[in-house]
Amino acid sequence: MRNQNQSRRAFVWKQIPWAKVQRKVFKLQKRIFQAAKSGQDAKARRWQRLLVKSYYARLLAVRRVTQDNQGKKTAGVDGMKAISPRQRFELVKNLSTGQKL
Repeated sequence: MRNQNQSRRAFVWKQIPWAKVQRKVFKLQKRIFQAAKSGQDAKARRWQRLLVKSYYARLLAVRRVTQDNQGKKTAGVDGMKAISPRQRFELVKNLSTGQKL
């Protein structure tokens, strides 16, 4: 049963619509830039909070660090070189800024 769940999660990780995820994150980043450029600081902060809490932003961050990063094959302080899709989802779930936003 455990292997079946792992393979299903791996399949799900591979099926994430990454183009859509990147588009949504970029759109939020663009809104932040435009609000800051036009002097709408409150609106920019609101968009920033939304981006930090966004599931898509966390997905993209984990993907960039675990897959796209040049140093992905270098072991970190924990001694791990690569992580499974299940562990990636756990990272996404547990990722937080540690600050009140």
